[in-house]
Amino acid sequence: MTQSNAPGTEQVRRINVVGAAIVRDGRVLCAQRGAGKSLAGYWEFPGGKIEPHETPRQALHREIEEELLCEVEVADEVCTSEYAYDFGIVRLTTFICHLTDGTPRLTEHTDIRWQTPADMPALDWAPVDREAVGIISAMRFDTITKE
Repeated sequence: MTQSNAPGTEQVRRINVVGAAIVRDGRVLCAQRGAGKSLAGYWEFPGGKIEPHETPRQALHREIEEELLCEVEVADEVCTSEYAYDFGIVRLTTFICHLTDGTPRLTEHTDIRWQTPADMPALDWAPVDREAVGIISAMRFDTITKE
């Protein structure tokens, strides 16, 4: 008990983010966080913070354009997970996305891989992404029908 704050005055930082499980040819895009970032080396679904004026879907569309320089269609929500890191509580909403234009390119990540859903759990995922990985790893994307 070496806290210097009075009881009840500590403010926990909450970070609302979105992640894209981008599907192409039955595989899912997995991205490895770059050096110098928090959680460097961990795998994640690309995405980022939700700005105050955005819906989660709008934020995800924008983040994928900025991070991967491509376009996606944001489809079904997979889940929302929370994880308490030392820098704050991250609340991640993950969506299935379909690549509609361009090819994902590395701008912020060290590596990207197209993995079959069943092979995804073998990667070292960031803790907040693990629930979505578990759900998606049981899915099949061989035949995708758009509504």
